[in-house]
This record gives sequence, C-alpha cells and structure tokens, in this order.
Amino acid sequence: MPAAAKSSDAPKPASSKSGSAVASLSIEDEVRAYREMLLIRRFEEKAGQLYGMGLIGGFCHLYIGQEAVVVGMQMALEEGDQIITAYRDHGHMLVTGMDPKGIMAELTGRRSGFSKGKGGSMHMFSIEKNFYGGHGIVGAQVSLGTGIAFANRYRENRRVCLTYFGDGAANQGQVYESFNMAELWKLPVVYVIENNKYAMGTAVSRASAQTDFSKRGASFNIPGEQVDGMDVRAVKAAGDRAVKFAREGNGPYILEMLTYRYRGHSMSDPAKYRTKDEVDKFRNEHDPITMIRARLIETKRASEDELKKIDGEVRTIVNEAAEFASSDPEPDVSELWTDVTR
Repeated sequence: MPAAAKSSDAPKPASSKSGSAVASLSIEDEVRAYREMLLIRRFEEKAGQLYGMGLIGGFCHLYIGQEAVVVGMQMALEEGDQIITAYRDHGHMLVTGMDPKGIMAELTGRRSGFSKGKGGSMHMFSIEKNFYGGHGIVGAQVSLGTGIAFANRYRENRRVCLTYFGDGAANQGQVYESFNMAELWKLPVVYVIENNKYAMGTAVSRASAQTDFSKRGASFNIPGEQVDGMDVRAVKAAGDRAVKFAREGNGPYILEMLTYRYRGHSMSDPAKYRTKDEVDKFRNEHDPITMIRARLIETKRASEDELKKIDGEVRTIVNEAAEFASSDPEPDVSELWTDVTR
C-alpha cells in the first residue's frame, strides 16, 4: 500500500486558498457547480424558514456553508456509484437529482415525501438515485457504507460508495472497525470526513487528540489527505484521485474536507459556543458560493445577468417545493403499519 497521499503530490494547474490542488473545470461544469451549490443554499434557507413557522418538526440540520463538499464529490462519480451520509443530508439528496418537492415534503411529514412522510429530515432514501440515507445515529452510516462497498466488490461491478461522516463521528468505534475491514478486503469506498470544526457544540480541538482526520486511517495503511472543502475545484480534484484509487481495486481512501457550517448544529442550537466574528470571517473570506460566483464573473465565463437568472430559477424551484410541501396531504394513519418489520 502506498504512503498516505498528499494533495501536493499531484500536478497543480492552480491551487485553492489553502494550497489544495484544484481541478480545471469546463465552463459548463463550473456553472453547473454554481447552480447546484446555490440550490442547496436556497433550499436550506427555505427549510430554516419553514422550521421557524412550525411546518417542520423534530430535528433539522442545515448544510449552509458546506455546499462545495458534496457538489465537488458528486462531480467525481460515475452512474451507479452510491452515497450514504449522516443526518445533515439535504444537500446530498439534491445533488443526486432527488426531486426538491419530494425532499421538502418529507421534511414537512407529508405523503409525497421520499420516506412517505415518516422519516423526516434525517431519514430519507432513494434507491433509484443510489442514495442510502440519511442516518440519525452518529457514525452508523460508516459501517453501512462499508457494507455497500463490500457488495460492490462481491458483484465486481466497479462501483464506488462515498461514505460521508463528520468530525464528531470520526471518534466512534465502528468507524475504525470499518476502516480495518475495508482495507483488509480492499473495498471500493471513499470515506469523506466533513470537518466543520464542531461536533455539535464542541470544538474539534477539545474533543480529538489527533485533529488531522486525514491521518485517522494511517494504522490501517489507508491513504488520506486534507482538502479545502470550501473550494469546489479542490474537492473535485481530490474526489477524482480518491474515487479512481478505490475503483481500480486499491481499497479505501480518506478525504478530510476542511469546511464550516454557518448555522448551529441543528435548528434548535443557538451556537453560543462560537463568536459572531468567527462565523462572519468564514462567510466573508471562504464562502464557497461567493468564491465561485466571483470567479465566473472575473474570468468572463458568466455575466451578472446570467447568474441573476440562475438565482431566479433556483428560487422558483425552492418556492414551488415549499408550496407543494405545505399543501401535500399528511400520510394516512394506515401508513403506521407499512414498511415496518415485526
């Protein structure tokens, strides 16, 4: 097994603010990335509004600030590759092509939701889109994603499973059991650690002895690298390397995405454990959507008017999803007894 990979090992046509190598995106891909990140941002903002209005109950974890991670990684996949993640999952669903109306309907507990209104924010699935959740138990999806990768190897279908989890889940025992099995059996899985600096309300520096999560697979000989998770180009470049490595039968790969969430852990979290200046600094200096928008205009790949049009289209999609989710009927009482194993 080769030594742990570093982003500096690959040729760099350019680099992000953190020094991560970045991919050279075509005009079409960069505009699409902008659109998809903007869709996630506007969708999450609307979800926050609906939660405040009492239309969304239970827990609701927003992805605002982390959009570049899932958009960049999705660009590295092929048709048939799978995704599994934790409970901050709305953005992951949207990039797979799941209908925003069905996602919002699930958030509001309605009949047309992807889990028939019974799963809510944290438990949505779409076998058609190869999206396997949405899991409320911290770290549970890591062993499940490893199992999906095992099925891929057994079937020899050359599929890769992206298994997302956070910096807090990185300290869970089942994560290391999964690492061991994945490397032992050379499973086609890419572990994407979304390090947004806080596990719920606890800073990484207070909860983790080793804060470089890309090294967490070192004792299992799993290569890993840290990536600027606020730059979609850096994410795409790292995703290409990791997915290729796993698809070619070399085993698992770890990508630590250095990112940041602007909102609290969930909608019920006032986030008093960090200062407003800290959040504003990330918004002003590292916002993934602001950066790609400025780059598109600076390089003349898109005009102000073109980007405003995209914003308008995205807002229409989100507003229609919210309207649909607000008027869709609730599940029939009989649904309590369906999809249940007894």
